[in-house]
Amino acid sequence: MNLIYDEELIRAKLYDFHSSLRVNLSDEFFTVSAVLFSIIPYEDRSYDLVLIQRTNRGRNHRGEMSFPGGRFEKNVDRSVIDTALRETEEEIGVSRNEIELLGCMNDFPTMTKYIITPIVGKIDAHSILVKEEKEVKEIVKIPINFFVNKRNFKEQAFKVENEKFPIFYFNYYDDHTKNKYLIWGATAYMIVSFIERIYDYNMSKLELERFSVEKIRSIKEYIKYRKNITQNIK
Repeated sequence: MNLIYDEELIRAKLYDFHSSLRVNLSDEFFTVSAVLFSIIPYEDRSYDLVLIQRTNRGRNHRGEMSFPGGRFEKNVDRSVIDTALRETEEEIGVSRNEIELLGCMNDFPTMTKYIITPIVGKIDAHSILVKEEKEVKEIVKIPINFFVNKRNFKEQAFKVENEKFPIFYFNYYDDHTKNKYLIWGATAYMIVSFIERIYDYNMSKLELERFSVEKIRSIKEYIKYRKNITQNIK
C-alpha cells in the first residue's frame, strides 16, 4: 500500500461537512464535540498523524491519547469546524491559518455521551507544535503505516448490558523517546474508520458495530464497564 500523502485521494474519499451522505447526529443528552484528525504530510515518506496525550485533568479522559479537540462552545464557535480549529490552536499551538481542511468523517457517539465530528485537516510539516501545559502532557507524531500494519492492531469484544461492544486499540512504542502509548476507544475507532474509508482496507475481523445513540443513552453505570475494559486492554 502506498502511504505517501495523496491529497486528491483523501479529499475524494471524505465527505463535505454539509453532505447529506454524511452521518450527522444530534441528541440533547450528548455533548456536541469535534476533533481535528490531524495529518502532517512529507514528500519522501508516509505521513504522520498528530495525537496528544492528555494530562490527568478532567473527569472522563485523563491521560488518554486523542486528537486535538473538545466540546462545542456556542458563544464562541459558529460550527463544530470552528471547535476543531480553536481547540487545535489551544492544545498544540497550530493556528487555523496553518491548517488546510480536507473533509469530514461521519459523526459518532461515545460511551461517555459525546457526539464527535472528526474534521480531517492537513498541518504543514514546518509548523511548530507547542503543547498547552495544563491539558496536554505530550504531542506525539505517529506514522500512518504503524496503524495500517495489522500486527499492531488489536480488538476485543466486551459485554455491555449483555451485548457485545467492540474495542479497538494500538500499543505504540516511540524509538526516539522510549515512551509507550496506548491508543484506544474513540481515537482508535476514528483511525480505523479513516483507513478503511480511504484505502478500502478492512482492519476489523470482529465486524461488530458500535452502539447507537439510543443504546448508549439507556446504559446505566458505564463507569463499571469502562473499568473492566481498561483493565483488559493494557
